Amino acid sequence: MEKRKLDKETGDKVSFITFIIPRFAAEFRINTQEAYRYLKQYGGLEFLYKHWWALHTDNEYYTLLDIYDVCKENGGYLR
Repeated sequence: MEKRKLDKETGDKVSFITFIIPRFAAEFRINTQEAYRYLKQYGGLEFLYKHWWALHTDNEYYTLLDIYDVCKENGGYLR
């Protein structure tokens, strides 16, 4: 079986998204699976995929707030 390497940008994107979802879960005291489902349902994942490059340069706190605001605008509510 041939191993395939991800290009740097794709690897960075995957690393950031797999970093931020558990952080989001911890911030809102839900488990990681619930966080993933919530983000998927309310547009947070799409926002992450589209804007990850800008979000990964921001402070983690503000990134989490931005993601939450997007979800809230799409009908999601936590806390």
